[in-house]
Amino acid sequence: MPVPRSAGVSTLRNPTIKDVAKRSGVSLKTVSRVINRETSVRADTREKVERAIEALGYQPNPSARGLRSTHAYAIGLVYDNPNAHYVISMQDGVLSACRERGYGLLIHPCDSTSPGLANELCSLVERNRLAGLVLAPPMSEEPELIAKLSANDISFVRIISSREDPHDGAPCVYVDDRSAAYAITEHLIQMGHKRVGFLWGEPHHRSSPERYQGYADALKDYGIPLDKKLVLPGRYAFDDGFRGARKLLALKDPPTAIFGSNDEIAAGVLAAARSSGLDVPWNLSIAGFEDSPFSKQAWPALTTARQSTSDIGRHAALQLMAELQRKAGASVEMPHAECFVPELVVRGSTAPPQTTPPRKG
Repeated sequence: MPVPRSAGVSTLRNPTIKDVAKRSGVSLKTVSRVINRETSVRADTREKVERAIEALGYQPNPSARGLRSTHAYAIGLVYDNPNAHYVISMQDGVLSACRERGYGLLIHPCDSTSPGLANELCSLVERNRLAGLVLAPPMSEEPELIAKLSANDISFVRIISSREDPHDGAPCVYVDDRSAAYAITEHLIQMGHKRVGFLWGEPHHRSSPERYQGYADALKDYGIPLDKKLVLPGRYAFDDGFRGARKLLALKDPPTAIFGSNDEIAAGVLAAARSSGLDVPWNLSIAGFEDSPFSKQAWPALTTARQSTSDIGRHAALQLMAELQRKAGASVEMPHAECFVPELVVRGSTAPPQTTPPRKG
């Protein structure tokens, strides 16, 4: 029995841009403009072409487009982060924007401390014909790297930890880690904790000093002296949380709460508390940062700051694509440098000690 088919739709091959043009009654150039989201196309024409694309099931091939033209249709995501949840969420956000706009995506893990990183990324762009890069922390916060990419006319968008747009000429999406860390510390203080420990993440990640500053600012605003014995260096890792917590809990006057700079550190603190026979949150309150899956799966679930990493990645990719269109001569509205503020999420790992909370002065 022959297989029925819709009028104008071939079942023997994948639909092409020519099929879209024929079905919508416009030129190949017009279809290309619609696919590339150029604003010069009339709304009724755009709608007609999009209906044809949907009816035919047409999908642009980024690799083929790149080979046939002088334009590149793939971008790169560059990262160096020990947190698998962060990396996967960032990748998902960037990938969703790429799929929506018809771009390919190349994922490039690297060593942010490598002295040859700038040359590595310039070679990466040239070798793979990338249109531009989304730079995740800490590469996004390296002035020499940014200068090298700019000097080589490589388009990029940075994701950085900052309270405001730095207005330094390099496009960015910024995350207000400091305000979120302030909110976490304030939550602990308002529950009655006066001795709050703090465990740092990687010092070369700008998020680490930003989160520490939020912690310090909250203590200052509530009139609580900063006890440096309660602050320990470390990395964004479970083992550092475990070791740091054991040191803090061994103090003559230990903290009643510990704030880990991310959820992996907080998970290490939770393990250290259990190994010391402490009940969480009654003997020790624990807070993390980022709202990783573990923060919800732990017992008790961790108080943390929910960071919209996927949304951050998506916005950065869309900002990069708009910049690429602008450079190509298209009239596009550039997305603003959006600020993301992680949201305090209170769960079962924090509770009041037997004290009265101080008032904010």
